[in-house]
Amino acid sequence: MGTYLDPKNYYRLPWSLTDNAISWLEPTWKCNIVCEGCYRINDPRGHKSLEQIKEELAVFKKFRTTDGVSIAGGDPLIHPEIVEIVRMVAEDGQKPILNTNGVALTKELLQELKKAGAKGFTFHVDSKQSRPHWKDKNEIELCELREQFAEMLHEVGGISCAFNSTVYEDTLPYVPDLVEWAQQHIDKVHVMVFIAYRAAELDGRFDYYAGAEKVDLGEIPYTASSDRKVDILSTDIYELLKKRFPDFDSAAYLNGNNKPDSFKWLLSGRLGTKERIYGYVGPKFMEVSQIFHHLRHGHYLAYTEPKIHRRGKSMLLLSAIDAKVRQIAKKYFLSVMANPIRLFKRLRYQSIMIIQPPDVLEDGTQNMCDGCPDMTVLNGKLVWSCRLEEPLRYGCFVNSVPKQASKVAVLD
Repeated sequence: MGTYLDPKNYYRLPWSLTDNAISWLEPTWKCNIVCEGCYRINDPRGHKSLEQIKEELAVFKKFRTTDGVSIAGGDPLIHPEIVEIVRMVAEDGQKPILNTNGVALTKELLQELKKAGAKGFTFHVDSKQSRPHWKDKNEIELCELREQFAEMLHEVGGISCAFNSTVYEDTLPYVPDLVEWAQQHIDKVHVMVFIAYRAAELDGRFDYYAGAEKVDLGEIPYTASSDRKVDILSTDIYELLKKRFPDFDSAAYLNGNNKPDSFKWLLSGRLGTKERIYGYVGPKFMEVSQIFHHLRHGHYLAYTEPKIHRRGKSMLLLSAIDAKVRQIAKKYFLSVMANPIRLFKRLRYQSIMIIQPPDVLEDGTQNMCDGCPDMTVLNGKLVWSCRLEEPLRYGCFVNSVPKQASKVAVLD
């Protein structure tokens, strides 16, 4: 597997470390379930104070222009002052997006969060969670739970609904089924995210150093023994979707900072109804969306309100500049001619994102997302959220050194 994609055929998202679409706030390290692929431990330091959170928001404001703030953790809903945290983010002029497993969500809390300014939820749901009442359920069976969350948000209204899942070797075959499920709920589900499982493989190839000190990386939660496949690529997931849905394609991407032809974030957008997907938008669609939003609002676009996703027909106007949107428009109008009643049904937009976390290249180089959207704050500085455990535990980020190079360094 691992289809080759030519970066020149896609729009490279213009996000940078200082001018981005998203920032990543972690108000708590506590969580109410265990997720197998989580890169955060259930830290005894627990919840941050509102003063700490205020300071971290000030760091974002000083160093980073963004559209929204992903409020994550741990699980943010168990923070006793989560409503006030959401209000702080909203009053700071940014969209609060809750990244949660949803276990603690009630309709009453949801209504409070909406009133405080919440603009979206990203629910992490997959079969590798110790989720109460849902243990041993596969990805298809968990769609019942996903639908419950989507319906709750739909009833309250005005809040973006996204789902993400970590993709493991044994759950990879379910990805096309989840994309198909998302189509069946395109009126309520706005974004689907698939995160390829990656880990630092403790297979003896590398030594690990925090500065000049050799460390045991086995203490870090995102490490794995060599008996598990840890190198799923975004293009593996792309290839699987392409086989099931021949029209499937992506339109935009983020590359790696040390491997420019890698696809760290691979973004697709499609227009359709519950009955039919008319096609996937092209790179010019994404470029216009990002650039126009930046010109109008001064920052790049992250999450859009549900009412925007309902305006699929107006998006067909971009067929003037995007060849793939022209193909969508042609298919749509031919279907309307065949059955005019389709003209009175909403045409909706839905996003599909594939994310490939850090790679350790053959020479030990860490290939991170270039223009990382998930930068967080530690000790007043911006740091990668996906590797936060390293500076927390060792005081700095860890370098991977191939065994042979390590021996040469010692001899020198």
